[in-house]
Parts: sequence; C-alpha cells; structure tokens
Amino acid sequence: MAGTESLRQVAHARAPLSAWFGIVLLFALFGVIVLAIVGPSPRRSDYEETRAKKRAENLKTLRDEADKVLTSYAWVDKNKGVARIPIEHAMELTVTDLAKQKPAPAGPIATPETQATAAAGTSPAPASPPAPAGSPRSGGVSPVVSPAAQAPASPSPAAQSSSPSPASPSPTKSP
Repeated sequence: MAGTESLRQVAHARAPLSAWFGIVLLFALFGVIVLAIVGPSPRRSDYEETRAKKRAENLKTLRDEADKVLTSYAWVDKNKGVARIPIEHAMELTVTDLAKQKPAPAGPIATPETQATAAAGTSPAPASPPAPAGSPRSGGVSPVVSPAAQAPASPSPAAQSSSPSPASPSPTKSP
C-alpha cells in the first residue's frame, strides 16, 4: 500500500504543474493567433498625415488673418473714433513724432567710486549729491542722501513695476 500512496502524491503534485503548463501554452497560442492576424496587415499613417495637413492649413489661415489685420484699415470702435491702421504706417507716424520731440535730460548719475566711498564710510566728510537745477539749498546744513536711496530720474519700466520708488528721498542731517 505504500506504493499506491506515493503514486497518488506524485500525481497530485504534478497536476498543478501540468495546469500551469497548459495555461502558458494557451497564452502562447493566443499570441501566435494575434500576430498572424495583425502582423501582415499594412500599417498606414494616414491619420498622422491628415492631422499634419490640418495643422498646416490652420497655421496658414491664422497667419493670413494676422497679416490682414496688420496691413489694413478698420474701425476698432467707431463710436469712440478708434481706428486701426497698417503697422508700417503706424511705425512711420511714431518715428516722425519721436523725431519732433527733444530728448529729456537725464538725472544725476552716481559713479561707482562715489558709491564705494559712501558705503565704506572712509571719507571724513560725506559728499553731497549734485542738486538738480532750480532746487533750493539750505544755507548752513547740506542734506546727505545715500546713493542707494537716490531714485533715478526716469527708472526703467522693470524697476517701476518691481518696487515703487519714493518721489523724493528724505534728507538726513550730517553731524
């Protein structure tokens, strides 16, 4: 009887192995069938070609519309009297307007040497910045302004948007 029991144990032990082997064979057969059906079919790229053509047509249409807007006259708001003019004509008008204007004088420019000595404090008497034309000076005491606190006469647009500069820095009295 010992021989029949060991034979049953071997049969039960091999049953799961044969089941796994059968499952793997079924998956392999399914893969072969799929490759046989899909493999020889030609792969067409009509979809990508049609999408590329549509994108090119959309781009051409967009550029044509932009060109039409940039090179034609039209009313933007007729009630307010706002009209659109061709960009070339607008540039010509802007150049002639700017040619008629005189350049605005620049404010005083602090040299790097003045900034270095003011920051280090090595000079015995602090130098006062040059006063703009027409600004009154007090007789005995001259106001001292640090170069960092000086606001440029016409700051760049980036500087204006980042932090508002004071209209006039408050002077401090020297000892």
